[in-house]
Amino acid sequence: MKKTLVLIGLAAWAFSSVFAQQQNVQQNQQQRRNEWKPESTEWYTPVPAKVTPGSNGSAPSDAIILFDGKDLSKWQARDGSPAGWTVQNGELIVAPGAGTIQTKDYFGSCQLHIEFKTPTPGPENTLQMKGNSGIMLQSRYEVQILDCDNNPTYVNGYVGSVYKQSAPLVNPFTGTNEWQVYDIYWKAPVFGTDDKLESPAMITVVLNGVVVQNNYILKGSTPYTGLPKYVAHGRMPLTLQDHGVKVAFRNIWIRNL
Repeated sequence: MKKTLVLIGLAAWAFSSVFAQQQNVQQNQQQRRNEWKPESTEWYTPVPAKVTPGSNGSAPSDAIILFDGKDLSKWQARDGSPAGWTVQNGELIVAPGAGTIQTKDYFGSCQLHIEFKTPTPGPENTLQMKGNSGIMLQSRYEVQILDCDNNPTYVNGYVGSVYKQSAPLVNPFTGTNEWQVYDIYWKAPVFGTDDKLESPAMITVVLNGVVVQNNYILKGSTPYTGLPKYVAHGRMPLTLQDHGVKVAFRNIWIRNL
């Protein structure tokens, strides 16, 4: 009987102890809620800059226009000489053999809009020669341009790929001689002391309104041969590749992020 009473007493003590702890937790939570006023978690500066959105692919008001259909004033060859590509009927067209071109300005993290059109392929324009060009972010990280209409090439070289690193999630390419629309969101890599990589590059790519790269974290540069690697750099030009095919571009604009 005494043993039973002791057990009952211990159970009652344990219950009251747990109940008291729960009450203390609830009281502490209520006290913290009372201490935090709504304005304690609000701030009013800096006020975001007002930006007027574009419409139908046109640039927002804070964008840098890289090609407006008129001239190559924002571009140059890699050696600093005038860009040798053709401007015709509002289009910027690769001049095969003239070489890759790059912006005169340097960029880091950015939002990029660019439209391209691949030409009717010749008999030798198959696989990676079918409408091939490339967008080189910071001059070394390539988003592939390729005519992928019935093109049985390697998938990490498809349109929408991070070249030789990440195949596109899907293939929304619409067709040869049709305008394709890229919207690219680029987070530049960060290098610290002794050129050590602190934060890798990350990219989201939207092709024709469809996400084809979703916050992909790059392993490094995008070489044709070998493995990717990071070499420290800062802001760099945006580059468009001459791959020997008359790919056309229009409506190119960029926003610094």
